Amino acid sequence: MQFRSNELDALLKQPFPLQLQGLDLSGADLSRAKLQEARLNGAYLIGALLSEADLSGANLKEARLSGANLIMANLMMANLIKANLSGANLTGTDLSGADLVGADLRQATLLGADLRQADLRQAQYNELTQWPAGFDPVKAGAILV
Repeated sequence: MQFRSNELDALLKQPFPLQLQGLDLSGADLSRAKLQEARLNGAYLIGALLSEADLSGANLKEARLSGANLIMANLMMANLIKANLSGANLTGTDLSGADLVGADLRQATLLGADLRQADLRQAQYNELTQWPAGFDPVKAGAILV
């Protein structure tokens, strides 16, 4: 089920932390949304607009974020275990301390992203994945596929 704008606004006015696990928010405009510690595990956020959104501490385990716009988003300490971020734009995103174990980063853009203390073990990337300058994905435990 996809949400209309007024339904989305109502969802975002729930008490924190937001309980949005498994919802289909594909294509939703959540730019600058306050989603700290939100439960988005298993959610569909394919092509969603999340630029400058605050997702610090959010649970995005196994979320589908392929093609999402996460430019300058705050994903500090977020759970992105096995999340699909293929083709996502994470330019300038704060991923410090984020758990990206087993995440799909194929064709993702991570230019200027903060990956300090991020756990990238078993994260998959390909030759089209764009990393921050000087970042070594192999040393971080990511796997070229």
